[in-house]
Amino acid sequence: MGSIEEPIEVQLPTAAPTFAPTPSLFSLTGRTIAVTGGGRGLGITLAAAVLESGGHCACIDILPSPSELEWTSLLALAKSSNLTVSYHRCDITDETQISATLDLIAETGAKLGAPLAGTIACAGIQQKVPAVEYPVEGFRRIMDVNVTGTFLTIKHSARIFMREGTRGSVVMIASMSGQVANRGLTCTAYNTSKAAVQQMCRSVAQEWGAHGIRVNTLSPGYIRTAMTDALLAAEPEVEKTWMAGALLGRLGTPEDFKAPAIFLLADGSSWMTGADLRVDGGHCASA
Repeated sequence: MGSIEEPIEVQLPTAAPTFAPTPSLFSLTGRTIAVTGGGRGLGITLAAAVLESGGHCACIDILPSPSELEWTSLLALAKSSNLTVSYHRCDITDETQISATLDLIAETGAKLGAPLAGTIACAGIQQKVPAVEYPVEGFRRIMDVNVTGTFLTIKHSARIFMREGTRGSVVMIASMSGQVANRGLTCTAYNTSKAAVQQMCRSVAQEWGAHGIRVNTLSPGYIRTAMTDALLAAEPEVEKTWMAGALLGRLGTPEDFKAPAIFLLADGSSWMTGADLRVDGGHCASA
């Protein structure tokens, strides 16, 4: 005869947990969000998404000034929503500069009653060079901006979150190129840098989770931006290669990443950290 097992006592919750209504899970009301690479392209589009979600936004970029047309639109959006948007010229690879810039943004946010509660690390550069011809200076520059600059951005964001007791959210813009090698492109340094960003995310998420700080990566597929438009104009055959893997029949646009970025910043992703959200139009799903 088999032995009789003791019954297992299961502790059931005394009451159902209380959840916020779905719309509020995507709200950034009462928060300031910093966006590096916010002077143009994807970064300035994500800045608009922050404003549209009720948050104040601070754009950071090495450019002397942001893209004029997009910035004018951003200012009008902020004014109509009774929010603020600011531009800060900063080299993210200079630790003194990025630390001081983020401190200023946090100080301004606190005065508004909207503490710095999130950072989108979007600044990055690309370079297409065959690996055997890659100059070491170019390789190091990619690493300095895409990896070290991203690290300094999130490091000092986290310091502010810890100092102020804020359960902040960090979104690092990586790439599907951190997981696959792109056909038709010789971008070893860029691909390597984005794989490093994805691993950086997992590492700091482990360190900072105890402080209530969440860190995730958002990995785009091919996006039509000024940078990629210039590449495709010079090498039109590359677009045919990209389109061969476009399961939805088109390349991405910066607007495709507004909702995913807001999801990662807002409370709707409150149990998500150390993860990668790939938005690539299905490119990585087919060989």
